[in-house]
Amino acid sequence: MTDASLQRQRVAVSVLFILAGTVMGGWQGRIPSVRAQLGVGDGAWGLIVLGMPVGTLLALLVLQGVITRTGARLPARWGAAALLMIAPLAAASPSTLVMVATLLVMGVAVGLLFGPMNALAVEVERGYGRSLLSSFHAWFSGGQFAGGLLGVLAGLVNLAPALQLAASCLLLAALFVATARSLPDTHRVAASTPVDEAPAAPEPSGASWTPQLLILAAMCLLTSINEGAAAQWSAQYTVVLGGSIALGSLTLVCYSLAIAAARLVGDRIVGRLGRRRFLQLSAGVAAIGLGTGLLVGTVPAALIGFACLGLGSGCIVPTVMTLAGNQPDLATARAVALINLGEWPAFLLGPPLIGGLAELLGLRAALSVIVVSGLAIVVLAAFVDDRGPAVQSSSTTASAA
Repeated sequence: MTDASLQRQRVAVSVLFILAGTVMGGWQGRIPSVRAQLGVGDGAWGLIVLGMPVGTLLALLVLQGVITRTGARLPARWGAAALLMIAPLAAASPSTLVMVATLLVMGVAVGLLFGPMNALAVEVERGYGRSLLSSFHAWFSGGQFAGGLLGVLAGLVNLAPALQLAASCLLLAALFVATARSLPDTHRVAASTPVDEAPAAPEPSGASWTPQLLILAAMCLLTSINEGAAAQWSAQYTVVLGGSIALGSLTLVCYSLAIAAARLVGDRIVGRLGRRRFLQLSAGVAAIGLGTGLLVGTVPAALIGFACLGLGSGCIVPTVMTLAGNQPDLATARAVALINLGEWPAFLLGPPLIGGLAELLGLRAALSVIVVSGLAIVVLAAFVDDRGPAVQSSSTTASAA
């Protein structure tokens, strides 16, 4: 494959990550306005938003069969197109019933897009011969920040959420249409298997859950629980310590910016350390940093502790996706889809788990669950089989860029 083809593929996959981040950030930033339109309280809204994870689960279950036959490119295109169409409709929902239905469809779109786009990123990474997954996830973080910022600006000028998302999605649709043809094709036999020895039929759905994939899925599950808990509770923890609401928001900002910063430099560090050592170091930084912040128990310590959590956890999922995508005798798209399925419970478990423990033990003690999860990831990473294409630093492969 030529350098120009690889570059086009990299741009096309980057657009998917930007698209996903911008739409989700734009939606999340306008949730207060959407709730005000519907006139629902906290309890009702908590039930309404369950539509999205339910839709995601449905998509992940269907995806297991689809991705074996088609590869990742087709469902990624479907998911991106559906997300661009449904987000403005969700923001314009006139009733609770319509909102539940649109969030269900949005969840399906997320399920179709997020796993396959990671599989496509692994394919591009394989072509370059060096770690790239963290940089793709940095594009997602950048898009999420941009989408949230657009939401803030739209709110300041009283622009309706549906109009804001429609305008954003139109621009993103133009980018998507311009680059979608360059997305790589993951529907191929594993490189280690000769063509004449390729299996004649797809393997049974349960046969793919190898011990390695179970370890990787567990690491993703724990990381996503930690990320969800931090996103929901970091600001509140700062307020509990005596900080202002503004300082609480700053804690979340520090955490989010630290994730983005980690993803910008993560690929280079992976190139120097290797994936197994990088995972152990990352999880260790997250656990020790936040654990120290919780022990000190002051507002500055909370800011630093959650920043350390962001630095440590920001690149764990991208690195795990690379390891999953390079499992022997298993197609990239299939492996990544299985990891996403194993990760799914985190979207339901994280925030309520911390909330329930906080009721019993207090929020400070409840957040120690994140520390324990980080230490568990350190242990699990020791059993990771770092196979697949050799990890190279960016300096050794500059010609590929």
